[in-house]
Amino acid sequence: MRVSSAANPHSLGIKACLALLGSAPAGLTAEEAARRLAETGPNRLPEMRRAGPVRRFLRQFNNVLVYLLLAAAAVTAGLQHWVDTGAILTVVIANAVIGFLQEGKAEAAMAAIRQMLAPRAAVLRDGLRITIDAVDLVPGDVVVVEAGDKVPADLRLVEAKGLAAQEAILTGESVPVEKSTRMVAEGAALGDRRSMLWSGTLVTQGTARGLVVATGSATEIGRIGGLLAGVEDLTTPLVAQMDRFTRWLSLTVLAASGFLLAYGHFVMRQPFAELFIAVVGVAVAAIPEGLPAVMTITLAIGVQAMARRQAIVQRMPAIEAIGSVSVICTDKTGTLTRNEMMVVAVETPEGTFEVAGEGYAPVGRVEPPGDLARLARTAALCNDARLVRKAGHWEVEGDPMEGALLAFAGKVGVLIDARRLDVIPFDSRHRFMAILSEHRGKRLVHVKGAPESVFHMCARIDPDQWHRRAEAMALKGLRVLALAEGDGGSLKNGALDGRLRFLGLVGLIDPPRPEAVAAVAECRAAGIRVKMITGDHAGTAAAIARKIGLAAPDTVLTGRDLERMDDAALAAQVVGVDVFARTSPEDKLRLVKALQSHGLSVAMTGDGVNDAPALKRADAGIAMGLKGSEAAKEAADLVLADDNFATIAAAVRKGRTVWDNLQKVISFELPTNAGEALTVVTALLAGSAALPITAVQILWVNLITGVTLGLALAFEPGEAGTMARPPRPRDAPILTRALMWHVVLVSALFVVAVFWIFSFARGLGHSTALAQTMAMNTLVVLEIFHLFFIRNIHGTSLTRAAVRGTPVVWAVVAAITVAQFAVTYLPPLQALLGTESVPFREGAMIVAVGIGFFIIVEIEKQIRLAFRRR
Repeated sequence: MRVSSAANPHSLGIKACLALLGSAPAGLTAEEAARRLAETGPNRLPEMRRAGPVRRFLRQFNNVLVYLLLAAAAVTAGLQHWVDTGAILTVVIANAVIGFLQEGKAEAAMAAIRQMLAPRAAVLRDGLRITIDAVDLVPGDVVVVEAGDKVPADLRLVEAKGLAAQEAILTGESVPVEKSTRMVAEGAALGDRRSMLWSGTLVTQGTARGLVVATGSATEIGRIGGLLAGVEDLTTPLVAQMDRFTRWLSLTVLAASGFLLAYGHFVMRQPFAELFIAVVGVAVAAIPEGLPAVMTITLAIGVQAMARRQAIVQRMPAIEAIGSVSVICTDKTGTLTRNEMMVVAVETPEGTFEVAGEGYAPVGRVEPPGDLARLARTAALCNDARLVRKAGHWEVEGDPMEGALLAFAGKVGVLIDARRLDVIPFDSRHRFMAILSEHRGKRLVHVKGAPESVFHMCARIDPDQWHRRAEAMALKGLRVLALAEGDGGSLKNGALDGRLRFLGLVGLIDPPRPEAVAAVAECRAAGIRVKMITGDHAGTAAAIARKIGLAAPDTVLTGRDLERMDDAALAAQVVGVDVFARTSPEDKLRLVKALQSHGLSVAMTGDGVNDAPALKRADAGIAMGLKGSEAAKEAADLVLADDNFATIAAAVRKGRTVWDNLQKVISFELPTNAGEALTVVTALLAGSAALPITAVQILWVNLITGVTLGLALAFEPGEAGTMARPPRPRDAPILTRALMWHVVLVSALFVVAVFWIFSFARGLGHSTALAQTMAMNTLVVLEIFHLFFIRNIHGTSLTRAAVRGTPVVWAVVAAITVAQFAVTYLPPLQALLGTESVPFREGAMIVAVGIGFFIIVEIEKQIRLAFRRR
């Protein structure tokens, strides 16, 4: 349902719009909203048409490597080597199936994550403010928005206070547009319709109530098709780097294969057909065609694991970034603390009071008894929150601090029966909130805010004395608010200064989360510095910093200190300071840049619309899923579904595990592929009468081990001591010198072992086919032992946990073992691959060679780790 173009809502009065949509200032009833939802459908845009399964499957064949393999299959078919043709095509199709399934799983994973991040909207239903999924909005709903919110539908404003919105996605204007409830001309351009808020735009300041006039595809942004509903591309810088490496390697192997073909045919005078089949086997073995897919799967598994731990990855590179952070800059409220604030202390001109209770329950004790009615009434009236009881537990709908003030008013026992006439919303620029109320014909102004902002509005007060009392409360870890009231008829600029009666100070506490204390200790053990950035009083910040165990809790820099520093001075001090108080969102960006100037990798948390620049600048931007604005969530790489610092520490741990698993996958794939290829290359260059392993056997080994064994590493849990290692450098390459040395060492050992087994079998008088069968099985056994070795790259592999492995590892090993027994002992497969049954003694010798290989590489690793620890 949509207001017709003949009666454009921006050109109609508020009453006319309400009447046209059958609504009221108090919104719709729940019953009417449900009826309209069934009639109009959900408030979402149609999704982009995605490629069907057939096109997605065919897309897996669109790369240079597959073209090379298909060309090789065509040539072998022309030579009537049908077994080789079948083996090559099986490799191609198997990789296409894996890629097809991975793409489908990735799309499903990202769709599930988007569902977890579904926008929410505050709406009036049955006269009460509730929070619902934005998808359930219907025309006629009355929506409440405030700074940082993403507008959930096209709205005709019915109330607005200091409102501005960023409409660049619709109009191209980079400057926020001021809004009001006044109607405009019917023919006004889209950007001039000041009485409207458009779906998908961002509220940058102020508060408002708006009537939903269009939802879903009927909105302006839906009509012009300004949004894309496609699945995010899962490619990361790391995957792109490895994709380039694979292409480069493919071209190198192609050139080397051409050289081998020419050398073997023209110099060694070998038959072209047999030589070509051998060279094709070398090419297929040397190219790690499954590596990019396995790496992407590893990252996707990391995304899903983080989502289960309440850390929702919005951009895949965040997995790499979060695993390398060396500094975490975090908010205090709700992240390090429980976000269940309580008023526990009150200071008034008449005395000092203590308040007891539990959470947001509006029941408790105030001692000693005293008259706190005026202060409690101001606390309740200057308030936009609502307390609700759910399943026997009191919860706040709105700001936690305001919920605590409502609970305090309930404990004092005041009744709230005044009517609100006007409001100045809280803003970080002026740090107070004021309302104008009317009760029985008498108008009063009620103000709450930061003490320094409220004191100068009050008459007959000693600011220095009350500053000292506020400081004393803050040193106890309390958040301090000042409250005042006054007679007056308006909230115009300057009307409050020096005209209010000071009522007192309230001290609120948000206790630290126990799990956050443990998480901070874990981060410090991992070499990660935790810094707290808060808008709270310096004393409050220092007190909480001491409770949660920050490294330097007693040194505090305030927003004013930062203003006095130039960038060089800030960079000189920022590393040694862990607490930043009374900061603005703009300060966060300077802090990120200052830390990065030291080469540090920074994770930054944020929840406000003004935090977006800092979140984008940070190596890992982390938004709060519960209290965060839509602007912050869109700018962030990671969203915390529970706003808990412990989740950040868990994400760091998982990020390090994912990076380790990527290294393990690469460290496994490259040397095993090189070892397979060099075995045949060495034999060709040496002019051996018979290859130690035939081309079709190489293709078989590559088929059953190329992706399966590497894929098992994607499911590896974190190694012991994952959070005991220092962070890796920001620019650490994954193809390190140590990795290249490992490739050389393992490839050489593979070649030596395979040739030794082949020569050993021939020396015993076994046939060439049996010797080649033993060599093929040796290659597979070596890869299995290499898998168990590479599972632990930071410690010994000779532990019970390492040998026990994981269910995925043993499932893969069991499947490959069964497959090898089948091709070795079943006559139909023997005929297909040219194998013979291996006697028990020779089979035991093959396993012994695998054990010897494992011992050698483990000794080398321990020597290398010992030198690294020195």
